[in-house]
Amino acid sequence: MNRQEKTQEIAHLAEKFAKNDFFYLTDSSTLTVEQVNKLRRTCFEKGIEIKVVKNTLTQKAMESAPEERKFDQLYELLKGPTTLMFSINAKLPAVVIKEFRKTSQRPILKGAYIDSDVFIGDEMLEVLVQLKTKEEVIGEIIGLLESPIKSVLSGLGSSAQTIFGVLDAIAEKGE
Repeated sequence: MNRQEKTQEIAHLAEKFAKNDFFYLTDSSTLTVEQVNKLRRTCFEKGIEIKVVKNTLTQKAMESAPEERKFDQLYELLKGPTTLMFSINAKLPAVVIKEFRKTSQRPILKGAYIDSDVFIGDEMLEVLVQLKTKEEVIGEIIGLLESPIKSVLSGLGSSAQTIFGVLDAIAEKGE
C-alpha cells in the first residue's frame, strides 16, 4: 500500500468513525476461511459492516477525531490482528459474536465504543448483549403507559355496566 492509498484509507476510516457511534474491535485471527466467510455473511445479513484494517491506520484515523470522542482509550487495543465491526445498533455486534462463538472460540472482543462509552475486554461481551436498544426502551415505555390506560378503560367499562344494571332494575320495579 503506497502513501496515497494509506492517506485515502485513513480519511475513509476517519469518516466511518465520525458517522458511527457504535463500533467493536475484535480479534478474529485463527478463524478458517470458511468461518470468516460465515462471519462476514452473518454480519452482512444483520447490517453490520466488518472491516480488517492495519492498526496504525486505524489509530491515525481515530487520532483525527475530536478529543471528546475518547478514542485514545482504545489505542492500547490496537495490537495484533484487529477486525472492526460498525453497526447502527449498539448491541447487535455483541449478539452476533456471542452466537458465533457457540461454534467457534473467536472472534474475541477487544473493546467496544458505544456512544462515547468504552467497554474493554472480552468479559464485557455479556454486558453488551444485555444493552437495550432504543426500540426496546420505547416499547417498554409504551407498555408502561398502556397499563394504566387499560385499567381506567376497564374500570369505566365495568362501571357503565353496573349503572345500566341499576337503571334496568329501577325500570323493572317501576313497571
